[in-house]
Amino acid sequence: MMDELRLRARIAALYEGNSVLAHRFRYFLLVADLASILFLVATTFFHGAPWVIWVDIVLGTYIAIDYLARISITSRKIEFVLNPLNLTDLVSILSLLAPLFGASLSFLRSLRIIRLVRSYRVQKRLRDDFRMFRQHEDVILSAVNLIVFLFVMTELVFVTQVRINPQVRNFLDAMYFTVTTLTTTGFGDITLKGEVGRLLSILIMVFGVSLFLRLIQTIFRPAKVRFTCQHCGLFLHENDAVHCKHCGAVLNIPSDGSV
Repeated sequence: MMDELRLRARIAALYEGNSVLAHRFRYFLLVADLASILFLVATTFFHGAPWVIWVDIVLGTYIAIDYLARISITSRKIEFVLNPLNLTDLVSILSLLAPLFGASLSFLRSLRIIRLVRSYRVQKRLRDDFRMFRQHEDVILSAVNLIVFLFVMTELVFVTQVRINPQVRNFLDAMYFTVTTLTTTGFGDITLKGEVGRLLSILIMVFGVSLFLRLIQTIFRPAKVRFTCQHCGLFLHENDAVHCKHCGAVLNIPSDGSV
């Protein structure tokens, strides 16, 4: 029993601690998820190869270990299981460990990056460690949201069309269609088959354009710094602000933006 408690304490220290080792561990998880997405792209050019299944099993095992480690340290296990992002992880694990339907659901791996990048702790650490992230946080997060959406929808297009649509042979074909649809260019040389294909096209246009416009908005709007007003709680201010525009309180924003 004591050994189990010590193990849980060590796992909690890695996932939730504030030590240098804990931060490095969470960065490792972020890099591992990025690598899994790159692998996801690469394997579409080897669709059906036997070795891909074995690598999927390795990735599925890694995600399963990560999932079990996180659920072991939480006190609210039911809420943890019902969390949409954790449900996504469960589907990812099943898809990667079940060869019969792994290829059609493996796109859900890319959704894991949302939890890690949007995580308060990782986001805060990125802000503390990198001045560029601190100064352009809204733009970076908007770009990440758009890129994740692009990867997820591209993989959806690929797995639903590769067996029925001769125009979609690999990830590049699927991404070409997704980008032309998202930007409303619509060359028409690749079209999706069936009702599912039409539904995907609608989703790409509606949500993709919204994310794209959000990114453009954050790029061209005046740059602001994150500095919480001690009186009213407003946390976005102009770089040269002296008083809070909401309550008028005096602000002491560092000149280098290191807040």
